[in-house]
Amino acid sequence: MATSATLQKGTASWYGPGFHGRRTASGERFNSGAMTAAHRSLPFGTKLRVVNEKNGRSVVVRVNDRGPFTRNRIIDLAKEPAQELGLTSTGTAYVSLHRVD
Repeated sequence: MATSATLQKGTASWYGPGFHGRRTASGERFNSGAMTAAHRSLPFGTKLRVVNEKNGRSVVVRVNDRGPFTRNRIIDLAKEPAQELGLTSTGTAYVSLHRVD
């Protein structure tokens, strides 16, 4: 599983409880326990390694939704990957995104 150069760096946030079970922009149901994320422009199905630049933790997520719709944020994570990155308590974290083949 090769990881490419950094696509983007910026603020990640997470979304969950209120969206669980609703349809995502790709048509699948949102599952807050899945390794998925929302991105404004990357194609659905794109796999990304998201690295928390502060603590070094990383997860691989699949883009299945659109967002975030808040300025200065680059990705919205489901609750599970957000917990693994350690950003559920702070709500946001500075991350880098890397495409995974």
